[in-house]
Amino acid sequence: MARVIAIDGPSGAGKSSVSRIVGEKLGFLHVDSGALYRIMTWQCLKRGVDVDDPAEVAREAAKIAIECRAVGGRIAYFVDGEEPGDRIRTPEISANSSKVAAVKEVRDIVTGLLRSMTAHGDIIVEGRDITTAVFPDTPCRFYLTASAEARSRRRQKENADKGIANETADAVKAALLARDTMDSKRKYAPLRKADGVVEIDSSDMTIDEVVAEIVKLCGNAWGTAS
Repeated sequence: MARVIAIDGPSGAGKSSVSRIVGEKLGFLHVDSGALYRIMTWQCLKRGVDVDDPAEVAREAAKIAIECRAVGGRIAYFVDGEEPGDRIRTPEISANSSKVAAVKEVRDIVTGLLRSMTAHGDIIVEGRDITTAVFPDTPCRFYLTASAEARSRRRQKENADKGIANETADAVKAALLARDTMDSKRKYAPLRKADGVVEIDSSDMTIDEVVAEIVKLCGNAWGTAS
């Protein structure tokens, strides 16, 4: 049976970077659950759906076909035979993805896709409801967090490196806090720290330190620690 490492946490906590490196070290396929919600948002906007109308979003989401393949240490997503790439990383997608992700039918579709990925082998999945709703029974569940200041600095640098946006630290922080509120108050599968998860505050930790902690704890959980 495939093993699952589940990592939740707010935006900018370092989930993506940490998950990719842990996956490389342990030979687990990296799964970015957030990209699935971005794809749903991209397709809804592309098809002229009113993303402020949950019923309309739910109807259209049922028609969106996403293919999942194991590619180079990760699960890659394909729509109409090609990867979306940066088309799902635009400010417009970022501004609307929370609305689409709040729709129960969308979350049910994405949860089903995520659970099906264990057919490809061991996976490390990062998101906002992975430890609570998607894989609540895996022995390796983590809640990765950091201060709002640390998260905003990281997100600002990440955006600048990608050439996606050039926002001030205050603007990035405000956006992160707004996203925290939306995610935590979402009616269906909200972001929260699940009972029994290991919380890691990375505010004053390097990525390597966080990775080492997760690798150690997973080794203990599965009896593979050296």
